[in-house]
Amino acid sequence: MSFRWLKPYMPGSLYGRAILILLLPVVSLMLVVSVVFIQRHFEGVTTQMTNSVSREVRVMLDSGMTPAQVSDSALARTLQIRVDPVPESAVPGEDYRRWYDFTGGTVIREFKQRLSDLRAVELPDDQRVSLYFDSADGPIRMTFDRRRVSASNPHQLLVNMVFFSAVMTVIAYFYLRNQLRPITRLARAAEAFGRGRHLDYRPAGAVEVRAAGNAFLDMRARIERQIEQRTLMLSGVSHDLRTPLTRLKLGLSMLDDEDREAMEQDVTDMERLIDEFLDFARGASEGEAKPVDPVALVSLIVDDMRRAERNVTLFLAEGEGTVALRKAGIRRAVENLINNAVRYGTRAEVSVLLTDKSLRIRVEDDGPGIPKERREEAVKPFVRLDTARNQNLGTGVGLGLSIATDIARAHGGMLRLGESERLGGLRAELVIGR
Repeated sequence: MSFRWLKPYMPGSLYGRAILILLLPVVSLMLVVSVVFIQRHFEGVTTQMTNSVSREVRVMLDSGMTPAQVSDSALARTLQIRVDPVPESAVPGEDYRRWYDFTGGTVIREFKQRLSDLRAVELPDDQRVSLYFDSADGPIRMTFDRRRVSASNPHQLLVNMVFFSAVMTVIAYFYLRNQLRPITRLARAAEAFGRGRHLDYRPAGAVEVRAAGNAFLDMRARIERQIEQRTLMLSGVSHDLRTPLTRLKLGLSMLDDEDREAMEQDVTDMERLIDEFLDFARGASEGEAKPVDPVALVSLIVDDMRRAERNVTLFLAEGEGTVALRKAGIRRAVENLINNAVRYGTRAEVSVLLTDKSLRIRVEDDGPGIPKERREEAVKPFVRLDTARNQNLGTGVGLGLSIATDIARAHGGMLRLGESERLGGLRAELVIGR
């Protein structure tokens, strides 16, 4: 049997689920105890006490005395039952009890079974019980204390059970909160690291939580070392390559213009490739995220790209406010997307949408686009899709989309690729949560 329909109604947070796990057994236990208590205490005890009083009433009815004699007899005083003659109009037409009198139903049922000549039972309050009979001298009413047929203060057990259950629940909640706090701290540290921030974290809590915390610290240290080594390696290689490139430029400057132009273009392309390697090495690790107005930032980037003779326009810019961003990283990602767009198409359009929950920066072009089945491959480093993008239009090493993806992930977001409905080419979106 599937219980998937319950999933939307279940709490999503760890606190909520822990409280549900804590309260569900307590509430279930209370219900079971309440049912047993009502069956055993309310019904069982009330039935026994009612049967005893029924026998006493039967003894008085079968004594052969008139109502007046029974009322003044030593038997009535001993049994503490008062007998009074009443007019016919005073006899109720049906049994009466209050709707919340749980034991009253048992009392009426037992009296009716034990006393066949009983006309009506009246339970007006918690103090007395009135039984109505017919006698030779007319109707009579027998009245006695309600405590003789019902247990006194039957609600005390329920009140005590509810009170102490609430107390234990509160105590368990505070204890559980202390146990869950290290898990939430670990989750915050992992989330911050995923967004490129470094929070101080020290493993604490239960043995399993400390083990997970130590594993996270080891993993974070390994990733940071790997990033640092990658950055140092690529930076060193790129730096070393610039020296021979500089010598080549100096040597080319001494050649004739006809021979120099093509080779200088090759050197320029090599420098650009080196810059791409450096950008990939740096990734999004430069500086801390600070509040930035994304609309103003993207507008500035578009203006700078237009001055660099890129055919790009700002199509849409909506929203106000700031987002915690690494300004240099976002600039590098948007510039890479724009350069890709104008390289493989004739123009690019940039849109910015800032909402209460997310930031979306979209770059569209009118180029050939990327097939849907190859978009996941396109964001991998050093991948060049010859069939999807015309490589003759520019040179590169396949790092543009990879750099943008790394920067988006460092901000806790993603890079989504799709088809531009307006221009027909590629649509690249940087989506970052606020």
